[in-house]
Amino acid sequence: MRYQVKDRIIAIGDDSWIEDEQGRNAFLLDGKALRLRQTYELRESDGRTLFVIKKKVVAVRETMIVERDGDTVASVHKKILHLIHDRFAIELHDGTEWTAKGDFLDKEYEIEGERGRIASISRKWLRLRDTYTVDIPDDLDHSLVLAVSVAIDNLAEIGRDH
Repeated sequence: MRYQVKDRIIAIGDDSWIEDEQGRNAFLLDGKALRLRQTYELRESDGRTLFVIKKKVVAVRETMIVERDGDTVASVHKKILHLIHDRFAIELHDGTEWTAKGDFLDKEYEIEGERGRIASISRKWLRLRDTYTVDIPDDLDHSLVLAVSVAIDNLAEIGRDH
C-alpha cells in the first residue's frame, strides 16, 4: 500500500491527513501544541488514537518513542556510527530491530528488518515538493510503520537544526 504524507506534518500544532493510494484520508496526524516535549498522535480517520509519538525527555541521544495505549511499542534513535549514510535504529517492544538508512532530509530512505524491506520512503516521483510516499507491504501494520516514519522525520529535522 502506498500512502502520501505531507512533509510539514512534523510542525507542532499542525494537523495533516495521510492519504492512501486512492486519495482517501486514511490517518490523521495531530501535532500537539503546548506540550513540554514534541508530541504527535496518529489517529484513524474516525478519530481513534492509534499511536502517540513523542520525544524522550532524558536520553543520551535524541530519541523518539512510539506508544500504544500508554505502552512503548517502538523506540527510534540515530545510530552513533554511520560511515556513508545516516542510519536510524528502531527497537520494537517484541525485541525485533529495524534499521532505516538513506537520505532522510530528502526523504529517500528504506526501513529494513529481519524479513527484508519494511517500507520505502520517497518523494522521487512526486511533483509536489512538500509530499512524499511511504510504500508498505500489505502484511505489515501500516499505522506502526507510519508512526515510525514520523519519528524518523522528526529526528532528521532535529539533526538539520543542529
